Amino acid sequence: MIKFFRLMTAVLGLVATAAHAQLTVEITGAGANRIPVAIANFAGEGLLPQALTGVVRADLERSGLFKMIDPGPAQVPENAAIDLNQWKDRGADALALASILPVPGGRYEVRMRLYDIARQNKPDGMIFVFAPATMRETGHRIADFIYEKMTGEKGVFSTRIAYVSKSAGRFELKVDDADGQNPRTALRSTEPIISPAWSPDGSRLAYVSFQAKKPIIYVHSLATGAQTVVANFKGSNSAPAWAPDGKRLAIVLTKDGSSQIYTINVDGSGLNRVVSSSAIDTEPQFSPDGQFIYFTSDRGGSPQIYRVPAGGGNPERVTFEGSYNVTPRLSPDGKSLAYVTRNGGRFQIASMDLASRQVQILTDSSRDESPSFAPNGRMIIYASEIGGRGVLSAVSADGRVRQKLSGQAGGDVREPAWGPFNQP
Repeated sequence: MIKFFRLMTAVLGLVATAAHAQLTVEITGAGANRIPVAIANFAGEGLLPQALTGVVRADLERSGLFKMIDPGPAQVPENAAIDLNQWKDRGADALALASILPVPGGRYEVRMRLYDIARQNKPDGMIFVFAPATMRETGHRIADFIYEKMTGEKGVFSTRIAYVSKSAGRFELKVDDADGQNPRTALRSTEPIISPAWSPDGSRLAYVSFQAKKPIIYVHSLATGAQTVVANFKGSNSAPAWAPDGKRLAIVLTKDGSSQIYTINVDGSGLNRVVSSSAIDTEPQFSPDGQFIYFTSDRGGSPQIYRVPAGGGNPERVTFEGSYNVTPRLSPDGKSLAYVTRNGGRFQIASMDLASRQVQILTDSSRDESPSFAPNGRMIIYASEIGGRGVLSAVSADGRVRQKLSGQAGGDVREPAWGPFNQP
């Protein structure tokens, strides 16, 4: 096996440490021209088991695009009479107010109002109804509402991430909120689980499991927990990647010798070989429009990234800088390519503008792998290593904002995948 298969062997060698705790987030750096926003303490928040205001503030601050203005200790209802000049003098370009009220059925209603002080627009209002169990989810939805109104693009605070952890000899496929909180275990196994990939509608995860003592590709329903075998051919079945239509997967098989790329329907039918070569081709990824499959290959003598029409054809080399470029991941708009590059002996996350072919190194650590774009393209989550332990980190697409997500109990986590907007 050539060197770029270190991404798989790193997962198989996870240290057996506890990883059940939720992830904590450390933030460094900030975006340029941050928007100063005040989130006043929500009126009626004492009715809830946890402060909803804190979830909203943490989300916005974590994005690196907002600067929190201290609103003071008072709770301010959404229908309060507001002197916007006073808030402007405090430095706020935006002000969010909210009231929390109980409603029938043991639920709560949040009425909020967002003032765009800088533009002097009429305030935007929104009502959210939620059960206590979905309080954090509601906070993320409120943050998404504020984010979209102030930036013009969708927020990703209410999306989810999937990743793999290991504890006491058991592997877990976990799903968390995008801030690393509210962890849920989708699957447990005594055998390795690798390469999780979200379906476009967010209802399923494709992954590779060794539960049958060999790598087999499965699709897992998050609603029912049902597992479906997609690929169980002779040899290795690995690296599933969804087509944008959610009906097919690009996969890697060794049934005919070396690792080669195929497409297959999600029900296991319609196997089609995309490229025929004597090289090792792996790590496929569909372009957002479904027209191309990007992949890693050593056909030129060193691991590089190529692309080929999804229906098959002649591969075209994409990366030329450096002798080691692997794991292609396309931005949601298809304009940028994130990947792992070897830079001065360190494995780091790089980004290429596909139009200009300009390359930027986004991370400064030495063992980074598995990049995955947020659905709005603003952030990239990836796996790294600190002190021999796997951690999850994130970096903004421009490299300005960096985050580290780590288990409170010192657990080892790998192979993150950021889910889509439209998650059930």
